[in-house]
Amino acid sequence: MAEAVLYSFRRCPYAMRARMALSTSGARYEHREVVLRDKPAEMLEVSPKGTVPVLVTEDGEVIEESLDIMRWALGRSDPEGWLAREDATLLAANDGPFKHHLDRYKYATRYDDVDPEEHRAAALEILRRLEDRLGESDYLCGDARGFADIAILPFIRQFANADREWFDAQDLPRLQAWLAGLVGSELFAGVMLKHPQWRSD
Repeated sequence: MAEAVLYSFRRCPYAMRARMALSTSGARYEHREVVLRDKPAEMLEVSPKGTVPVLVTEDGEVIEESLDIMRWALGRSDPEGWLAREDATLLAANDGPFKHHLDRYKYATRYDDVDPEEHRAAALEILRRLEDRLGESDYLCGDARGFADIAILPFIRQFANADREWFDAQDLPRLQAWLAGLVGSELFAGVMLKHPQWRSD
């Protein structure tokens, strides 16, 4: 294989954080945009679980978890020192409880007997802890963006966009500024460029 291949979906938060790490590291790879209702056989062959992102490295290794893709990319080149600003507790809270409440708030109709406002309130409590943390530094693990910020960003963005007027009205000034700065960055804009659906032919 001449270069790595990334199977991705533009709006998937897991794929977003993988793409941001790949971009920052300068890794060369072929981007294959997936339509989730029409997944390519080539992706399912290497990763039968059928979720994105999936990275197939130059030597044929298949990496199926977004955080592992981030670590793979930054392990090769980490010009901004992101790996020094990782926090396992923050990541566990985001990928566990926060994601649980986010899904049941934003996609309540997919679940039985779910009160979306209850889950919004529970998610907000987690965000208040991030607000407090940002009172100590500009980013979650110091004065420069790092692994934790980028890994968590796409999910906070998704929560905010579910009801932007409500989110903007919350007393979260530091978190709102943090979110605006990262979403407004060249890095984020670059990884959100649209790609046509990839087909093997």
